[in-house]
Amino acid sequence: MQLQKLNRVYRHLYNAYVDSVNMEQLVEGGIRAMLEELDPHSVYLDKKEMKASQEVFEGEFSGIGVEYNVLNDTIIVVNTVVQGPAESVGVMANDRIVEIDGENVVGVERSDVPPRLRGERGTVVKIGVRRKGVEEMLNFSITRDKIPITTVDAAYLVKDKVGYIKVNRFGRTTMSEFGEAVARLGELDALILDLNDNGGGLLDQAVGLSGYFIPRDSLVVYTEGRAVEPRYYFAKDGGVFDGRLVVMINESSASGSEIVAGAVQDWDRGVIVGRESFGKGLVQSQIPLGDGSAMRLTVARYHTPSGRVIQRPYEMGHRDEYLKAHADRMRSTQSDSLKRELPKFKTLMSQREVYGGGGIRPDVIVESDTTMISKYMMRVVAQGVYNDFLLDYLDRNRARLEADYPTYEKFESDFYLSDEDLQQLVERAKTKGVEYDEAGYEQSRELMRTQLSAMIAQRLFTSSEFYRYINPRLNDIYRKAVEIVEDWSALAVPILKNPLK
Repeated sequence: MQLQKLNRVYRHLYNAYVDSVNMEQLVEGGIRAMLEELDPHSVYLDKKEMKASQEVFEGEFSGIGVEYNVLNDTIIVVNTVVQGPAESVGVMANDRIVEIDGENVVGVERSDVPPRLRGERGTVVKIGVRRKGVEEMLNFSITRDKIPITTVDAAYLVKDKVGYIKVNRFGRTTMSEFGEAVARLGELDALILDLNDNGGGLLDQAVGLSGYFIPRDSLVVYTEGRAVEPRYYFAKDGGVFDGRLVVMINESSASGSEIVAGAVQDWDRGVIVGRESFGKGLVQSQIPLGDGSAMRLTVARYHTPSGRVIQRPYEMGHRDEYLKAHADRMRSTQSDSLKRELPKFKTLMSQREVYGGGGIRPDVIVESDTTMISKYMMRVVAQGVYNDFLLDYLDRNRARLEADYPTYEKFESDFYLSDEDLQQLVERAKTKGVEYDEAGYEQSRELMRTQLSAMIAQRLFTSSEFYRYINPRLNDIYRKAVEIVEDWSALAVPILKNPLK
């Protein structure tokens, strides 16, 4: 009956409405509106959104291999992919792309850049580049190639045989990237797995990562729904790494990262440290709609091995309130779970208490420290002053920096962003309409100095060096994780009640 009603409405709009109507736009708007009346995670993706989503999860696209930003109406090359097409022909970080295939692109919108630079593998794109210190425009012909989208942001040794790996999401290549990262680090006795801000992704990769730590054939997660059969997911390889394990999560860790943290916690396999996770535990079935678009419809809920529901409570049709509640949690300095009664569950090995009610509550809670964040600093960041400062600083100093700091170790021990340098940040902020606030500047000065230094390290080396620099200086969750790893018997064993042999 309801389907007939929809069909009748469509026919009457198409045949009898006073003006011509874009029926595709109306139908897509109607689908979105219907799904918004359901849970917060059922969504409609049009053809363009589906293509972008598939690229993220598949782990590659065809392009020229640059990380870019759009500043002051100009496309700025932030970094080039090592041995990628752009680097191979001589494109460098801080280059300004001003022409693409003969067309002036100064003033282009950020969203319009990917369609111009990406394309079929083997096709050629011509770009015109302005480079600091070079008068004439540089012209490059670049043959597009497959460009990997990495999901492991960083991997380094904290100390001898203690590794740190950050996974930003779960894509098609996550487990292969993770395996390569572990191999680069060498023999490990302990691992800090950073899932902060990891919003999830592909289920099989989250199950695979969980299985890297828990015993073979152990239950990782299961799903239940009204119209679908329960499904159970088990660790296939199991227990590849059996050393000390600390998993970092925060309020933006969701879905796949909650599956990993929940499995590790329920099997008493490692210590979870940080802040209560997002609580996204709804299973979406992706339904193609015939024209390249798709609907992701929630059909079930994820449960951890002990039976905890990962999904945070919500009201049907109240998506805005749901997202606002998360934004409020992000601004809060106190873990949400401390403010409410939570159902209790038992872990599977030591029978210790863990908590349900949505999300994963860490074994060790590290509250957010916002004491160095001032309104002045927030305005500086919001106006893009950091990026402007870095662009100018690296234009003037890159050659000297590369000569003075040939290795990251040399950079970390000797590099210092001076107060005179920071005054350049202040002056640049004024030109962007950010009025100087002495008290706010003093409150945030060291925080800004550290953040900018880490960003310089990233541009001189890789994203791993960004985290190597910033983690021990600013990341309280990381510092607690290192402390736990270093004093395992005192800080971890009493929690797990199941010491490693």
